[in-house]
Amino acid sequence: MALISHRMRSPSDLLNSSRKAMAIVKSQGIQGLVKALRNALRGEEEALDYQTWILRHDTLEEADIVALRARVSAIADPPLISVVMPVYNPPEDLLRAAIESVRAQVYHNWELCIADDASPAAHVRLLLADYAVRDPRIKLVIRPSNGHISEATNSAFALASGAWVALMDHDDLLSPNALAEVALEIARHPDAELIYSDEDKIDPTGAYRFEPHFKPDFSRELFRAQNYLNHLTVHRAANIRAVGAWRKGFEGSQDYDLNLRIFERIDPSKIRHVPKILYHWRAVEGSTAAGGEQKTYAYSAGLSALQEHVARSGLRATAEPAPRGPFYRLRLGLPEPQPLASLIIPTRDRLDMLSRCIGSIRNKTTYANYEIIVVDNGSTEQETRRYLDALAEEPRTRVLRYDKPFNYAAINNFAVGEAAGTVIGLVNNDIEVISPDWLGEMISWATQPDIGCVGAKLYYADDTIQHAGVVLGVGGVANHAHLMEARTAFGYFGRAVVLNNYSAVTGACLVVRKSIYEEIGGLNEKDLAVAFNDVDFCLRVREAGYSNVWTPYAELYHLESVSRGKDDHLNSRFQREVAYMQRTWGKALQTDPFYSPHFSRRSPNFSIGG
Repeated sequence: MALISHRMRSPSDLLNSSRKAMAIVKSQGIQGLVKALRNALRGEEEALDYQTWILRHDTLEEADIVALRARVSAIADPPLISVVMPVYNPPEDLLRAAIESVRAQVYHNWELCIADDASPAAHVRLLLADYAVRDPRIKLVIRPSNGHISEATNSAFALASGAWVALMDHDDLLSPNALAEVALEIARHPDAELIYSDEDKIDPTGAYRFEPHFKPDFSRELFRAQNYLNHLTVHRAANIRAVGAWRKGFEGSQDYDLNLRIFERIDPSKIRHVPKILYHWRAVEGSTAAGGEQKTYAYSAGLSALQEHVARSGLRATAEPAPRGPFYRLRLGLPEPQPLASLIIPTRDRLDMLSRCIGSIRNKTTYANYEIIVVDNGSTEQETRRYLDALAEEPRTRVLRYDKPFNYAAINNFAVGEAAGTVIGLVNNDIEVISPDWLGEMISWATQPDIGCVGAKLYYADDTIQHAGVVLGVGGVANHAHLMEARTAFGYFGRAVVLNNYSAVTGACLVVRKSIYEEIGGLNEKDLAVAFNDVDFCLRVREAGYSNVWTPYAELYHLESVSRGKDDHLNSRFQREVAYMQRTWGKALQTDPFYSPHFSRRSPNFSIGG
């Protein structure tokens, strides 16, 4: 019931007008509204071009450099940052540019530790020796034989004397402010253990930057699906030493393997993200930056690293290739015995939708231990009443009567109080199952001790995405990630096809442990009778210390989501609920950790904002 609110808070005047939206529904039906919404989104102001964004937000003027130097100079104890660079046979111009990008840093307290891995090209050793003579901050070791990337990185790391180690490839570039921003983050968070930044790619000439990766703050589940930390990653040197540094046999994903082993020993809250482009990844022929297909051995090495991480962590799970893309999937085992799940379905009439919903659950769901609780909120049609009476006689099914004015939050709270399951599933009556293991997948995550709400991947009837997680602040309160993109879309850097964390998920299909539901007092029936109660619920769950998860491996249709509130009261009620959310969660709505501050707040499609 809260879903129309998410859509209505998107960019256009149409979406901000409850009365106009309801008028379209009356005249053209829900598909008419969907079409109007899609056209409105497409008609929005074009997303900011990355080159324009660079000019506006990522071009250092002399005044910017002076101000940054002043901030760095104020650091009481500036840390020594060791930039570790394994080298093997790069072109002379790219190697020189990489080294010069370190020498050009605004921050002064660094050293560059280089290990040449027995490069056959004569220019490499000559160039490196020249730099080592000219700049005392450059340390160099020449390996007598080629040991590949892991051993070469270990040789470079052996030269490091700094408390912090930044990883750099031999043909990439650091932004001039890169180490300064890292040092400032360390000063702000002296207990940090790992720091990473945003990145982009740069062409072989160094003249054109493209494909920016504006990353979320640390997302454990996304990290286990892909090494999105990537560049620039900066570690405490002590942690690298503690885990035995880089391991031979994981070449191509040696940094992912290292990150996983370090992650196992540090508090995730001490992993810091600097949301700035500090690293330019060179896209040259044969590099991973030019295309993931370039190095399939790297993918296999990453999967092996993840599998070993699962074993070391004692997780009841298997790490396997994701169904789509160069990603990984963590498939969790279900508890034994399998918990009873209470699936709560509020309804009023609309027998066509309800019967399809329940039929799809019964006919397709492979998870066996569930009960269905239908909450009838005043159905008047005789056909519906006969169906509900018959339903009440069937096994694992109950029909509860809720004869009070419509209040989506109160209806669900009432039903949870009657539920026998230790796991609660909130399910709209317009949901239809696609993937048979949807419930088992969601329960496998919801029963993890530190996981709160689990959301599903939902599609409109035309196979466009209706829900792939909720992002905060878009349109004023919240909206659905990748809204109206094609079902087959990969999304932003794969986020529409891999499991990852979000601040919130939709209540149209949400699974959570009953103990958590009761711990935080259920849905807010006083202030959020219809809209945003799911977002508010998820934020309170997060505030209580749990992580919320969205999984693409639980796929369902969400065919209709029109509010049940009376038309003549919808707009005023909706505005009150918007005001409540902004008053209560104002700061959280402005700073979603899983949606970059560089993205537009006008639409939820990960487009760059101005």
